[in-house]
Amino acid sequence: MKKVAIVGYGLEGRSALRYFQDQGADITVCDRDENKDVPAGVAKRLGPDYLQGLNEFDVVMRTAGMNPAPILEANPGIASKITTTVNEFLRVYPSRNIIGVTGTKGKGTTCTLIVKMLEAAGKEAFLGGNFGISPFDFLPKVHEDTWTVLELSSFMLHDLTHSPHIGVCLMVQPEHLDWHGNKDEYFAAKANLFKNQKSDDVAIYYAESVLSHKIASTSPGDKIAYYDEPGAYIHDDKIMIDQTVLCKTSELKLLGKHNWQNVCAAVTAVWQVTQAPDAIRKVLTTFTGLPNRLELVRELDGVKYYNDSFGSDPYATEAAIEAIPGHKVLIVGGYERMLPLEQFAKTVNNYSKNIRQVLLIGASALRVAEAFKKAGFKNFRITSAKTMPEIVSAARGLAKSGDAVVLSPGFASFDMFTNFEVRGNAFKESVHAL
Repeated sequence: MKKVAIVGYGLEGRSALRYFQDQGADITVCDRDENKDVPAGVAKRLGPDYLQGLNEFDVVMRTAGMNPAPILEANPGIASKITTTVNEFLRVYPSRNIIGVTGTKGKGTTCTLIVKMLEAAGKEAFLGGNFGISPFDFLPKVHEDTWTVLELSSFMLHDLTHSPHIGVCLMVQPEHLDWHGNKDEYFAAKANLFKNQKSDDVAIYYAESVLSHKIASTSPGDKIAYYDEPGAYIHDDKIMIDQTVLCKTSELKLLGKHNWQNVCAAVTAVWQVTQAPDAIRKVLTTFTGLPNRLELVRELDGVKYYNDSFGSDPYATEAAIEAIPGHKVLIVGGYERMLPLEQFAKTVNNYSKNIRQVLLIGASALRVAEAFKKAGFKNFRITSAKTMPEIVSAARGLAKSGDAVVLSPGFASFDMFTNFEVRGNAFKESVHAL
Protein backbone atom coordinates (compact mmCIF):
# COMPACT_ATOMS: atom_id res chain seq x y z
CA MET A 1 0.00 0.00 0.00
CA LYS A 2 1.36 3.41 -1.04
CA LYS A 3 2.15 5.68 1.92
CA VAL A 4 1.30 9.33 1.23
CA ALA A 5 1.99 12.44 3.29
CA ILE A 6 -0.18 15.46 2.49
CA VAL A 7 1.81 18.49 3.66
CA GLY A 8 -0.46 21.49 4.15
CA TYR A 9 -4.16 20.80 4.55
CA GLY A 10 -6.08 23.53 2.74
CA LEU A 11 -8.12 23.40 -0.47
CA GLU A 12 -5.39 21.50 -2.32
CA GLY A 13 -4.79 19.19 0.60
CA ARG A 14 -8.45 18.24 0.89
CA SER A 15 -8.60 17.54 -2.84
CA ALA A 16 -5.43 15.42 -2.62
CA LEU A 17 -6.91 13.48 0.31
CA ARG A 18 -9.96 12.51 -1.74
CA TYR A 19 -7.75 11.57 -4.70
CA PHE A 20 -5.46 9.27 -2.72
CA GLN A 21 -8.35 7.81 -0.69
CA ASP A 22 -9.88 6.66 -3.98
CA GLN A 23 -6.59 4.87 -4.67
CA GLY A 24 -6.66 3.13 -1.29
CA ALA A 25 -3.45 4.79 -0.12
CA ASP A 26 -2.25 4.98 3.49
CA ILE A 27 -2.52 8.73 4.10
CA THR A 28 -1.17 11.05 6.80
CA VAL A 29 -2.11 14.73 6.90
CA CYS A 30 0.77 16.98 8.04
CA ASP A 31 0.11 20.59 8.99
CA ARG A 32 1.63 23.21 11.28
CA ASP A 33 -1.82 24.11 12.66
CA GLU A 34 -2.42 21.95 15.74
CA ASN A 35 -6.16 22.61 15.49
CA LYS A 36 -6.53 21.67 11.83
CA ASP A 37 -9.81 19.84 11.26
CA VAL A 38 -8.78 16.50 9.75
CA PRO A 39 -11.50 13.95 8.90
CA ALA A 40 -12.02 11.15 11.39
CA GLY A 41 -10.04 8.04 10.62
CA VAL A 42 -7.27 9.88 8.77
CA ALA A 43 -3.82 9.80 10.38
CA LYS A 44 -2.43 13.23 11.21
CA ARG A 45 0.81 14.85 12.25
CA LEU A 46 0.03 18.36 13.46
CA GLY A 47 2.03 21.07 15.18
CA PRO A 48 5.66 22.26 15.12
CA ASP A 49 7.10 18.83 14.18
CA TYR A 50 4.79 18.24 11.23
CA LEU A 51 7.73 18.02 8.79
CA GLN A 52 9.63 15.37 10.74
CA GLY A 53 9.91 11.81 9.44
CA LEU A 54 8.63 12.41 5.92
CA ASN A 55 11.29 10.07 4.55
CA GLU A 56 9.08 7.13 5.61
CA PHE A 57 6.50 8.02 2.93
CA ASP A 58 6.43 7.04 -0.75
CA VAL A 59 4.83 10.32 -1.84
CA VAL A 60 5.05 13.75 -0.19
CA MET A 61 2.29 15.96 -1.62
CA ARG A 62 3.13 19.59 -0.80
CA THR A 63 0.60 22.35 -1.07
CA ALA A 64 1.78 24.60 -3.91
CA GLY A 65 2.38 27.64 -1.72
CA MET A 66 4.83 25.79 0.51
CA ASN A 67 8.45 25.99 -0.58
CA PRO A 68 9.99 22.48 -0.53
CA ALA A 69 13.19 23.81 1.09
CA PRO A 70 11.96 23.34 4.71
CA ILE A 71 10.76 19.84 3.83
CA LEU A 72 14.17 18.92 2.44
CA GLU A 73 15.99 20.56 5.33
CA ALA A 74 14.11 18.33 7.75
CA ASN A 75 14.28 15.28 5.45
CA PRO A 76 17.41 15.32 3.24
CA GLY A 77 17.33 13.19 0.12
CA ILE A 78 13.57 13.01 -0.50
CA ALA A 79 13.35 15.53 -3.37
CA SER A 80 12.20 12.81 -5.78
CA LYS A 81 9.24 12.01 -3.51
CA ILE A 82 7.90 15.58 -3.36
CA THR A 83 5.15 16.49 -5.79
CA THR A 84 2.09 18.74 -6.20
CA THR A 85 -1.48 18.26 -7.37
CA VAL A 86 -0.65 19.75 -10.78
CA ASN A 87 2.43 17.58 -11.26
CA GLU A 88 0.50 14.46 -10.27
CA PHE A 89 -2.37 15.37 -12.60
CA LEU A 90 0.02 15.77 -15.54
CA ARG A 91 1.65 12.44 -14.65
CA VAL A 92 -1.54 10.37 -14.50
CA TYR A 93 -3.39 12.15 -17.32
CA PRO A 94 -0.88 12.27 -20.20
CA SER A 95 -3.38 13.69 -22.68
CA ARG A 96 -2.35 16.10 -25.40
CA ASN A 97 -5.49 18.12 -24.61
CA ILE A 98 -3.87 20.23 -21.93
CA ILE A 99 -2.96 23.93 -22.11
CA GLY A 100 -0.78 25.40 -19.35
CA VAL A 101 -0.45 29.15 -18.85
CA THR A 102 2.11 31.00 -16.77
CA GLY A 103 3.42 34.55 -16.47
CA THR A 104 3.63 37.29 -13.87
CA LYS A 105 0.20 38.80 -14.53
CA GLY A 106 -2.79 37.99 -16.70
CA LYS A 107 -2.88 34.23 -16.13
CA GLY A 108 -6.43 34.09 -14.79
CA THR A 109 -7.86 36.31 -17.51
CA THR A 110 -6.02 34.45 -20.28
CA CYS A 111 -7.05 31.02 -18.98
CA THR A 112 -10.68 32.08 -18.64
CA LEU A 113 -10.69 33.45 -22.20
CA ILE A 114 -9.22 30.18 -23.49
CA VAL A 115 -11.87 28.08 -21.74
CA LYS A 116 -14.71 30.31 -22.91
CA MET A 117 -13.42 30.26 -26.51
CA LEU A 118 -13.09 26.48 -26.50
CA GLU A 119 -16.60 26.13 -25.10
CA ALA A 120 -17.97 28.58 -27.67
CA ALA A 121 -16.37 26.41 -30.35
CA GLY A 122 -18.20 23.35 -29.03
CA LYS A 123 -15.41 21.84 -26.93
CA GLU A 124 -15.72 20.62 -23.35
CA ALA A 125 -13.13 22.38 -21.19
CA PHE A 126 -12.13 22.52 -17.52
CA LEU A 127 -10.14 25.20 -15.75
CA GLY A 128 -7.90 24.42 -12.79
CA GLY A 129 -4.60 25.06 -11.04
CA ASN A 130 -3.83 28.40 -9.45
CA PHE A 131 -7.40 29.45 -10.18
CA GLY A 132 -8.48 27.81 -6.92
CA ILE A 133 -9.71 24.53 -8.40
CA SER A 134 -7.58 21.41 -8.07
CA PRO A 135 -7.43 19.36 -11.28
CA PHE A 136 -8.08 16.32 -9.07
CA ASP A 137 -11.62 17.65 -8.62
CA PHE A 138 -12.51 17.21 -12.29
CA LEU A 139 -10.12 14.36 -13.17
CA PRO A 140 -12.94 11.75 -13.05
CA LYS A 141 -14.92 13.81 -15.60
CA VAL A 142 -12.25 14.25 -18.27
CA HIS A 143 -12.13 12.04 -21.36
CA GLU A 144 -10.18 11.95 -24.61
CA ASP A 145 -12.08 14.89 -26.13
CA THR A 146 -11.93 17.10 -23.04
CA TRP A 147 -9.61 20.08 -22.88
CA THR A 148 -7.97 21.08 -19.60
CA VAL A 149 -6.60 24.58 -19.06
CA LEU A 150 -4.23 25.03 -16.12
CA GLU A 151 -3.26 28.37 -14.60
CA LEU A 152 0.25 27.72 -13.27
CA SER A 153 1.99 29.84 -10.67
CA SER A 154 5.74 29.80 -10.10
CA PHE A 155 5.06 27.90 -6.85
CA MET A 156 3.39 25.11 -8.81
CA LEU A 157 6.10 25.11 -11.45
CA HIS A 158 9.02 25.13 -9.00
CA ASP A 159 9.56 21.36 -9.15
CA LEU A 160 7.33 20.42 -12.10
CA THR A 161 8.58 17.37 -13.99
CA HIS A 162 5.82 17.04 -16.62
CA SER A 163 4.79 19.58 -19.25
CA PRO A 164 1.48 20.10 -21.11
CA HIS A 165 1.12 19.84 -24.89
CA ILE A 166 0.54 23.59 -25.24
CA GLY A 167 2.40 25.97 -22.94
CA VAL A 168 1.85 29.74 -22.84
CA CYS A 169 4.26 32.23 -21.28
CA LEU A 170 2.81 35.70 -20.77
CA MET A 171 4.77 38.80 -19.80
CA VAL A 172 7.29 37.96 -17.07
CA GLN A 173 8.83 40.23 -14.45
CA PRO A 174 10.61 39.25 -11.21
CA GLU A 175 8.11 38.42 -8.47
CA HIS A 176 7.81 36.30 -5.31
CA LEU A 177 11.53 36.68 -4.69
CA ASP A 178 10.91 36.19 -0.97
CA TRP A 179 9.74 32.67 -1.86
CA HIS A 180 12.15 31.80 -4.66
CA GLY A 181 15.23 33.49 -3.25
CA ASN A 182 16.31 35.25 -6.44
CA LYS A 183 15.04 36.12 -9.90
CA ASP A 184 17.00 33.34 -11.63
CA GLU A 185 15.19 30.73 -9.54
CA TYR A 186 11.88 32.42 -10.34
CA PHE A 187 12.62 32.35 -14.08
CA ALA A 188 13.80 28.74 -13.84
CA ALA A 189 10.47 27.77 -12.25
CA LYS A 190 8.60 29.36 -15.15
CA ALA A 191 10.79 27.47 -17.61
CA ASN A 192 9.73 24.13 -16.09
CA LEU A 193 6.42 24.57 -17.93
CA PHE A 194 8.30 24.08 -21.21
CA LYS A 195 11.50 22.14 -20.70
CA ASN A 196 9.76 18.75 -20.39
CA GLN A 197 7.75 19.23 -23.56
CA LYS A 198 8.30 17.02 -26.60
CA SER A 199 9.31 18.02 -30.11
CA ASP A 200 5.69 17.96 -31.33
CA ASP A 201 4.47 20.20 -28.49
CA VAL A 202 3.86 23.96 -28.69
CA ALA A 203 5.44 26.83 -26.72
CA ILE A 204 3.67 30.19 -27.07
CA TYR A 205 5.36 33.37 -25.84
CA TYR A 206 4.88 37.15 -25.69
CA ALA A 207 6.77 38.59 -28.66
CA GLU A 208 7.73 41.83 -26.90
CA SER A 209 9.25 40.18 -23.82
CA VAL A 210 12.83 38.93 -23.99
CA LEU A 211 12.25 36.96 -20.79
CA SER A 212 9.09 35.32 -22.10
CA HIS A 213 10.94 34.27 -25.26
CA LYS A 214 13.90 32.97 -23.28
CA ILE A 215 11.67 30.92 -20.96
CA ALA A 216 9.65 29.41 -23.82
CA SER A 217 12.85 28.65 -25.72
CA THR A 218 13.65 25.89 -23.23
CA SER A 219 10.98 23.86 -25.04
CA PRO A 220 12.08 21.41 -27.75
CA GLY A 221 8.71 22.00 -29.45
CA ASP A 222 7.44 24.61 -31.88
CA LYS A 223 7.84 28.19 -30.65
CA ILE A 224 5.03 30.60 -31.60
CA ALA A 225 5.02 34.30 -30.78
CA TYR A 226 1.86 36.20 -29.93
CA TYR A 227 1.29 39.95 -30.17
CA ASP A 228 3.06 39.48 -33.48
CA GLU A 229 2.78 37.03 -36.33
CA PRO A 230 2.45 34.06 -36.61
CA GLY A 231 0.25 34.32 -33.48
CA ALA A 232 -2.55 36.79 -32.83
CA TYR A 233 -1.61 40.45 -33.17
CA ILE A 234 -3.01 43.99 -33.37
CA HIS A 235 -3.16 45.73 -36.75
CA ASP A 236 -5.04 48.94 -37.47
CA ASP A 237 -6.91 48.56 -34.17
CA LYS A 238 -8.04 45.07 -35.17
CA ILE A 239 -7.24 41.75 -33.50
CA MET A 240 -6.02 39.36 -36.18
CA ILE A 241 -4.50 35.94 -36.69
CA ASP A 242 -3.61 34.24 -39.98
CA GLN A 243 -4.84 37.37 -41.80
CA THR A 244 -8.28 36.81 -40.23
CA VAL A 245 -9.91 39.78 -38.50
CA LEU A 246 -11.55 38.66 -35.26
CA CYS A 247 -12.82 42.00 -33.93
CA LYS A 248 -11.83 45.60 -33.35
CA THR A 249 -10.02 46.52 -30.15
CA SER A 250 -12.84 48.99 -29.45
CA GLU A 251 -15.26 46.05 -29.31
CA LEU A 252 -13.41 44.41 -26.40
CA LYS A 253 -15.19 44.63 -23.07
CA LEU A 254 -11.92 44.13 -21.16
CA LEU A 255 -10.38 47.42 -20.03
CA GLY A 256 -6.82 48.42 -20.84
CA LYS A 257 -4.22 47.80 -23.51
CA HIS A 258 -2.50 45.30 -21.20
CA ASN A 259 -5.52 43.06 -21.78
CA TRP A 260 -4.81 43.13 -25.51
CA GLN A 261 -1.81 40.97 -24.68
CA ASN A 262 -3.98 38.49 -22.76
CA VAL A 263 -6.47 38.39 -25.62
CA CYS A 264 -3.76 37.69 -28.20
CA ALA A 265 -2.23 34.99 -25.99
CA ALA A 266 -5.58 33.25 -25.57
CA VAL A 267 -6.45 33.48 -29.26
CA THR A 268 -3.06 32.05 -30.24
CA ALA A 269 -3.50 29.09 -27.88
CA VAL A 270 -7.05 28.34 -29.04
CA TRP A 271 -6.01 28.65 -32.71
CA GLN A 272 -3.77 25.60 -32.19
CA VAL A 273 -6.90 23.64 -31.27
CA THR A 274 -9.62 25.04 -33.51
CA GLN A 275 -9.88 27.89 -36.00
CA ALA A 276 -13.33 29.21 -35.13
CA PRO A 277 -13.41 32.99 -35.74
CA ASP A 278 -17.11 33.43 -34.92
CA ALA A 279 -16.82 31.62 -31.59
CA ILE A 280 -13.69 33.57 -30.66
CA ARG A 281 -15.27 36.88 -31.66
CA LYS A 282 -18.34 36.16 -29.52
CA VAL A 283 -16.18 35.71 -26.41
CA LEU A 284 -13.94 38.70 -27.11
CA THR A 285 -16.89 41.06 -27.52
CA THR A 286 -18.82 39.89 -24.43
CA PHE A 287 -16.30 38.89 -21.71
CA THR A 288 -16.05 41.71 -19.18
CA GLY A 289 -13.32 40.30 -16.96
CA LEU A 290 -12.84 38.52 -13.64
CA PRO A 291 -13.71 39.75 -10.16
CA ASN A 292 -11.03 41.95 -8.55
CA ARG A 293 -9.52 42.82 -11.96
CA LEU A 294 -10.51 46.39 -12.96
CA GLU A 295 -14.03 45.53 -11.81
CA LEU A 296 -16.50 48.41 -11.96
CA VAL A 297 -18.34 48.28 -8.62
CA ARG A 298 -20.75 51.22 -8.99
CA GLU A 299 -21.09 54.87 -9.93
CA LEU A 300 -22.17 57.35 -7.24
CA ASP A 301 -22.43 61.14 -7.53
CA GLY A 302 -20.65 60.99 -10.88
CA VAL A 303 -17.69 58.99 -9.46
CA LYS A 304 -16.92 55.46 -10.68
CA TYR A 305 -15.44 52.98 -8.20
CA TYR A 306 -13.15 50.24 -9.54
CA ASN A 307 -11.94 47.17 -7.66
CA ASP A 308 -8.51 46.01 -8.86
CA SER A 309 -7.54 44.22 -5.65
CA PHE A 310 -5.84 41.46 -7.63
CA GLY A 311 -3.23 44.04 -8.67
CA SER A 312 -0.64 43.02 -6.11
CA ASP A 313 2.49 44.39 -7.76
CA PRO A 314 3.38 47.86 -9.08
CA TYR A 315 3.17 46.72 -12.72
CA ALA A 316 -0.53 45.94 -12.23
CA THR A 317 -1.16 49.39 -10.80
CA GLU A 318 0.62 50.97 -13.78
CA ALA A 319 -1.70 48.99 -16.08
CA ALA A 320 -4.75 50.20 -14.13
CA ILE A 321 -3.62 53.83 -14.39
CA GLU A 322 -3.35 53.46 -18.17
CA ALA A 323 -6.57 51.47 -18.55
CA ILE A 324 -9.02 53.71 -16.68
CA PRO A 325 -9.61 57.05 -18.42
CA GLY A 326 -9.93 60.45 -16.82
CA HIS A 327 -8.89 61.71 -13.41
CA LYS A 328 -8.32 59.12 -10.71
CA VAL A 329 -7.99 58.77 -6.98
CA LEU A 330 -5.78 55.74 -6.45
CA ILE A 331 -5.67 53.59 -3.33
CA VAL A 332 -2.16 52.10 -3.21
CA GLY A 333 -0.20 50.07 -0.66
CA GLY A 334 -0.13 46.91 1.40
CA TYR A 335 2.22 44.18 2.52
CA GLU A 336 5.85 45.16 2.04
CA ARG A 337 7.83 42.73 -0.12
CA MET A 338 10.59 45.22 -0.96
CA LEU A 339 9.85 45.18 -4.68
CA PRO A 340 11.68 47.90 -6.67
CA LEU A 341 9.64 51.10 -6.91
CA GLU A 342 11.68 53.46 -9.07
CA GLN A 343 9.95 52.66 -12.37
CA PHE A 344 6.55 52.62 -10.71
CA ALA A 345 7.10 56.07 -9.23
CA LYS A 346 8.25 57.43 -12.59
CA THR A 347 5.15 56.04 -14.30
CA VAL A 348 2.86 57.58 -11.70
CA ASN A 349 4.62 60.91 -12.13
CA ASN A 350 4.26 60.69 -15.92
CA TYR A 351 0.49 60.34 -15.45
CA SER A 352 0.33 63.04 -12.76
CA LYS A 353 -2.05 65.23 -14.79
CA ASN A 354 -4.65 62.45 -14.63
CA ILE A 355 -4.10 61.52 -10.98
CA ARG A 356 -6.15 63.56 -8.56
CA GLN A 357 -4.52 61.94 -5.54
CA VAL A 358 -2.82 58.72 -4.44
CA LEU A 359 -4.01 57.54 -1.05
CA LEU A 360 -1.23 55.44 0.50
CA ILE A 361 -2.21 52.67 2.90
CA GLY A 362 -0.59 49.78 4.71
CA ALA A 363 2.92 48.75 5.63
CA SER A 364 4.43 49.94 2.33
CA ALA A 365 3.12 53.52 2.58
CA LEU A 366 6.29 55.22 3.82
CA ARG A 367 8.58 53.60 1.25
CA VAL A 368 6.18 54.39 -1.60
CA ALA A 369 6.02 58.00 -0.38
CA GLU A 370 9.81 58.25 -0.51
CA ALA A 371 9.87 56.81 -4.04
CA PHE A 372 7.23 59.33 -5.13
CA LYS A 373 9.23 62.21 -3.68
CA LYS A 374 12.38 61.13 -5.53
CA ALA A 375 10.39 60.94 -8.80
CA GLY A 376 8.95 64.41 -8.25
CA PHE A 377 5.37 63.26 -7.70
CA LYS A 378 3.52 65.27 -5.04
CA ASN A 379 -0.16 64.33 -5.35
CA PHE A 380 -0.21 61.77 -2.55
CA ARG A 381 -1.06 61.47 1.08
CA ILE A 382 -0.58 58.78 3.71
CA THR A 383 -3.75 57.86 5.52
CA SER A 384 -3.92 56.51 9.04
CA ALA A 385 -7.16 54.69 8.18
CA LYS A 386 -7.01 51.05 9.26
CA THR A 387 -10.29 49.70 7.89
CA MET A 388 -11.65 49.59 4.36
CA PRO A 389 -14.75 51.71 5.15
CA GLU A 390 -12.43 54.45 6.45
CA ILE A 391 -10.17 54.14 3.39
CA VAL A 392 -13.10 54.31 0.95
CA SER A 393 -14.57 57.27 2.80
CA ALA A 394 -11.25 59.11 2.60
CA ALA A 395 -10.97 58.38 -1.14
CA ARG A 396 -14.51 59.55 -1.74
CA GLY A 397 -13.69 62.85 -0.07
CA LEU A 398 -10.85 63.41 -2.54
CA ALA A 399 -12.78 62.59 -5.72
CA LYS A 400 -14.80 64.95 -7.89
CA SER A 401 -17.65 64.22 -10.27
CA GLY A 402 -16.24 62.55 -13.41
CA ASP A 403 -13.36 60.96 -11.48
CA ALA A 404 -12.70 57.30 -10.74
CA VAL A 405 -11.73 55.89 -7.36
CA VAL A 406 -9.48 52.89 -8.02
CA LEU A 407 -8.32 50.29 -5.53
CA SER A 408 -5.21 49.02 -7.31
CA PRO A 409 -2.85 48.40 -4.40
CA GLY A 410 0.32 47.27 -6.18
CA PHE A 411 1.13 45.22 -3.08
CA ALA A 412 -0.05 42.01 -1.46
CA SER A 413 -2.80 42.19 1.13
CA PHE A 414 -1.31 40.31 4.05
CA ASP A 415 -0.63 43.29 6.32
CA MET A 416 -4.35 44.12 6.56
CA PHE A 417 -6.35 41.34 4.85
CA THR A 418 -6.17 37.55 4.50
CA ASN A 419 -5.88 37.68 0.71
CA PHE A 420 -6.72 39.85 -2.30
CA GLU A 421 -10.25 38.46 -2.48
CA VAL A 422 -11.03 39.47 1.10
CA ARG A 423 -9.53 42.91 0.38
CA GLY A 424 -11.59 43.27 -2.81
CA ASN A 425 -14.80 42.16 -1.13
CA ALA A 426 -14.21 44.61 1.70
CA PHE A 427 -13.78 47.38 -0.87
CA LYS A 428 -16.96 46.43 -2.71
CA GLU A 429 -18.96 46.21 0.52
CA SER A 430 -17.65 49.61 1.62
CA VAL A 431 -18.47 51.20 -1.74
CA HIS A 432 -21.98 49.77 -1.79
CA ALA A 433 -22.47 51.08 1.74
CA LEU A 434 -21.76 54.69 0.68
